[in-house]
Amino acid sequence: MKKQLEEISASAKAEISAVTDEASLRNVQVSYLGKKGKLTAILRGMGALSAEERPLIGALANEIRVDLEETIKLKLDSLKAAELENRLKNEKIDVTLPARSKSTGRFHPLSQVENELTEIFVGMGFEIAEGPEVELSYNNFDALNAPADHPSRDFQDTFYISPEVLLRTQTSPVQIRAMKGKTPPIRIISPGRVYRFDEVDATHSPMFHQLEGLVVGKGITMGDLKGTLAMFAKAYFGEETKTRFRPHNFPFTEPSAEVDVSCFVCGGKGCRLCKGEGWIEILGAGMVHPRVLENCGIDTDVYSGFAFGVGLERIVMIKYGIDDMRYLYENDLRFLSQF
Repeated sequence: MKKQLEEISASAKAEISAVTDEASLRNVQVSYLGKKGKLTAILRGMGALSAEERPLIGALANEIRVDLEETIKLKLDSLKAAELENRLKNEKIDVTLPARSKSTGRFHPLSQVENELTEIFVGMGFEIAEGPEVELSYNNFDALNAPADHPSRDFQDTFYISPEVLLRTQTSPVQIRAMKGKTPPIRIISPGRVYRFDEVDATHSPMFHQLEGLVVGKGITMGDLKGTLAMFAKAYFGEETKTRFRPHNFPFTEPSAEVDVSCFVCGGKGCRLCKGEGWIEILGAGMVHPRVLENCGIDTDVYSGFAFGVGLERIVMIKYGIDDMRYLYENDLRFLSQF
């Protein structure tokens, strides 16, 4: 058995010396030192030896095992060093080349516009107010002077969770909460998501975004509203921008108006963007209806106010010349990477 062990040692070292890659070296290791390896088989047969031979052969076998393990480790180190040297020779790197830039994300165009508008109004002294998207129908309709028979309360137009709870159709309930919770003067904007039962098409979506504003105080007039919106229009669309107010009807404001701005592309001369009219409708506004103020516990003999609301999708589409609202929600990077 001693001769067998010496032959196994010599054979293993010869094979280790001959291998040229790590995989072959692992195969040699398993062949000799694995559970079914040649050296292991010798050790399992030691039971047939005499009591005098067993410790001698055992010591020799362990000595050979340690020797082979060390030989394999040295060979492995040699192979790895050779592989590294080969890679250094064949894989050249020009360290003077500029590093590869990482692709970074950016704000969605809707978020961009919301941030831009918010910055303008905050600079004008407005505070940001937020409220729940699941709202009481009272705050969404009744408090805003839209009684139970108002068309906007039709079950075909609004997502009702129960007769008293719904998904807000506008961010105006935030204004109701602000007026109930604060003492005038109040100057807030309320950006956020709103929901209406609209079919999806190029200009409609059951979910969209609004930014509304509210000012309540002593002596607030229509002139303050016009001045505020004129300043906003100039800040966002350009210093040469003009504003135009057209009479309209909203249940929560009186008087009410649709607000247009002179086309920022053609300067009011008429082009494709403004459809030859020279004006672009951007938002609705008006003086807060006295009944709305009274519903919030505000004395209309002392205070008055104005409110306005703009659809963010509309501003995005106007600003970037987008003709289909659905592009904003499809998460197509080919589209979004343009902004």
